[in-house]
Amino acid sequence: MNGRALNRQALNGTAPVARSVGIGDAVAATEMPRLVRLEHNLYAACFTVMKLLPARHILDTAIARGELRPGMTVVETSSGTFGLGLAMVTALRGYPLVLVSDPVLDAPLRARLEDLGARVEIVPEPAPVGGHQRARLDRLDEIRKEYAPAFVPSQYDNPLNPDAYTAVADLVHERIGPVDTLVGCVGSGGSMCGTAHGLRRHRPETRAVAVDTHHSVLFGLPDGPRTLRGLGNSLMPGNVEHDTFDDVHWLGAAEAFGATGRLHRDHALFMGPTSGAAHLVARWEARRHPDRTVLALFADEGHRYQSTSGDPHWLRRHGLHLTVLPTEPHTVTDPARVRGHWDRMVWGRRAAPDVARPPHERAPVR
Repeated sequence: MNGRALNRQALNGTAPVARSVGIGDAVAATEMPRLVRLEHNLYAACFTVMKLLPARHILDTAIARGELRPGMTVVETSSGTFGLGLAMVTALRGYPLVLVSDPVLDAPLRARLEDLGARVEIVPEPAPVGGHQRARLDRLDEIRKEYAPAFVPSQYDNPLNPDAYTAVADLVHERIGPVDTLVGCVGSGGSMCGTAHGLRRHRPETRAVAVDTHHSVLFGLPDGPRTLRGLGNSLMPGNVEHDTFDDVHWLGAAEAFGATGRLHRDHALFMGPTSGAAHLVARWEARRHPDRTVLALFADEGHRYQSTSGDPHWLRRHGLHLTVLPTEPHTVTDPARVRGHWDRMVWGRRAAPDVARPPHERAPVR
């Protein structure tokens, strides 16, 4: 049976049961993913807006603890869907929101954020070290002082971010059963670390495969400009626990965009480019190990990317159109040997300090 036919076979009860929610609490009914079977051993957790889940969890926990009180302003830095998740929740909860972003924020998303009542401030120039992310954090600190007392969700360092994904792991275990391999993109570290820890409560042997991109510092590469957004980082978030991961893959933008198009054509799943990146790696994992159950995290739908990475003319203009997708990665033994396109390294659950050590001082890979 091919992927299309498997996708049409809805998993029995894959849609999470809607909780009893109050008027205006629509976010609680839409934050959990659909679970879709793509191949005999490959599943996907398809989110509409994945970061709505930690945004609601962080804000509602802060309200319950008295850390976020009526009249206080929420201030955060985001160039993507965490900001959208915050805007949705603050609009429904009645809190002002200020988001600090940079020029990469696309016009349709900015319009949606502002329509939800958020004030969006763009930081035009990158910092000498840490790029736009450092510049955004510096401006965030200034705005926080202006609005004091203000609440900062701090998605990169707040342990409630990964904690929010325990519910996803429990849903997956209930509907699919034990997962042998989890594959997903890493940015703040919340979704992959949180879901992996949750799945390992049921099956400690579950492998976690990180998908990163080139010019991201998360797994030992030097910082640089990145066309592929939604994964990678110029700074090291506190929520990235390196000893969670068994393997790391680095994907280029062209490969991720091409895989996103194939995901749509083969499975009628209209997702964003990070989902394409996760699918390319997860598909390779599933076919390499047909006896293992593989789950991929698909972070958001593709509507906001239609004018860029979803447009073949845009891809050709930017030299990112691929006629043929690679079928397997180039395997390296050290991040210094990453050469671009699609690279893979056995990470072996090594700890974060190993990232900064020279190769001869790094711990051996298990």
